[in-house]
Amino acid sequence: MRDYKNYDVFALAHQLTLYIYKSVIIHFLKSEQFELVSQIKRPAYSIPLNIVEGCGRNTDKDFAHFLDNLLGSAHELEYACYLGFELGYLPKDKHEHVIIICAELKAKLINLIKAIRKN
Repeated sequence: MRDYKNYDVFALAHQLTLYIYKSVIIHFLKSEQFELVSQIKRPAYSIPLNIVEGCGRNTDKDFAHFLDNLLGSAHELEYACYLGFELGYLPKDKHEHVIIICAELKAKLINLIKAIRKN
């Protein structure tokens, strides 16, 4: 059984989720609360949750499958924040920070997936 807290990718995903909740969604209008904001929150918390769930699986193949899903969630989060930026809700610096963290997260995920699949 894997301990998710031992993975750098989990720590980064957790920090990204905190950043989304504390620094990103606060910029959106109340009218977006159940629309775009929910589309931002869902992949943000889905990323660390999938790492945790994947760590609870018995095989490397299952773990890698959960990590593959995270890549899709990271892309979804990037686009939802991009849309928020383009609509004028999200300040440029906040948007750029999300993009930087997502890029680092995706690189770490890809490296972890490759390492797991080598075994």
